[in-house]
Amino acid sequence: MPYSGRLRGVLGSTTMPSLTKRTTALVATAAVALTASATAATAVNKTSGDTAKATTSSSVTQTAVTRPAARKDTIGSVKKGAALWNQKGITQSLKNSGVSWFYNWSSAPNGVKAPQGVDFVPMIWGADSVTTANLATARKNGDTLLGFNEPDLAEQSNMSVTKALNLWPKLEKTKMRLGSPAVAWGADQNGQWLDKFMKGAKKRGYRVDFITLHWYGSDFNSKNATQQLKSYIQGVHQKYPKKKIWITEYSLINFGAGSKFPTATNQATFVKQSTAMLQKLSYVEHYSWFAFPTSTNGKDETGLYRPGGTATKAGKAYRAAG
Repeated sequence: MPYSGRLRGVLGSTTMPSLTKRTTALVATAAVALTASATAATAVNKTSGDTAKATTSSSVTQTAVTRPAARKDTIGSVKKGAALWNQKGITQSLKNSGVSWFYNWSSAPNGVKAPQGVDFVPMIWGADSVTTANLATARKNGDTLLGFNEPDLAEQSNMSVTKALNLWPKLEKTKMRLGSPAVAWGADQNGQWLDKFMKGAKKRGYRVDFITLHWYGSDFNSKNATQQLKSYIQGVHQKYPKKKIWITEYSLINFGAGSKFPTATNQATFVKQSTAMLQKLSYVEHYSWFAFPTSTNGKDETGLYRPGGTATKAGKAYRAAG
């Protein structure tokens, strides 16, 4: 998700500004994405054009890391999760939503008290987050670790492939199950950031247990957007057929010339159609909508739950998913 001062969760703050604040760098990235390939143009990931079959599965050296069995006490969909920051009533909202897991771009829950059956998934956001203290905190708070957040964007973790690879062994030493860095776009394309990272990881014998994706659609026709999201995910699956996929951020936002959002009804329809699609894809292990809370500017935007726990139209559709 765009930074715009957001996600300092790993750096300090846990507040989220309005999604309408967007940098021109992302718009520039969009132009690259739109010309990169037909898939990037239809997937319309957050760069307004984002987020090949390959014999390489990027199945790198494995260690004794096992995936835990699905929680029997989970209160809702095993796949469905929440991308969130803390707000009033967040515990009740999580319980109401039927999610089984959540994350906040940080290595610790940061005051979010999850109801029984809802697991926290830590993240190492960027290079500065790779510290002994953060890694120990992550290990204390979960058994699965999400990798770097949009390293291919300057306003996000902004990391070269080489830098990410050099730091990766420190994440491996946690012995946690590892998700790939979540790129902003182009995960289905040869020669882009994730492709280079996965090839480098394989060459070095590093472990990457599953692929993490972000996707934002600018086509507000729910049926079209659902198919575009599905096509993008299928392209990634074809490239890494032995890897499960997590979609940790997705929704409908047009980032061109200032962020624009579909109507509440359209957003809710997309939630219903997209979650139904994601539930059916066996290789999609988990997904989380962006964002679980509404924007701090007082508008719903893409949010599912308002402060205090009232579900938006999209939130009601998400609650019904799974």
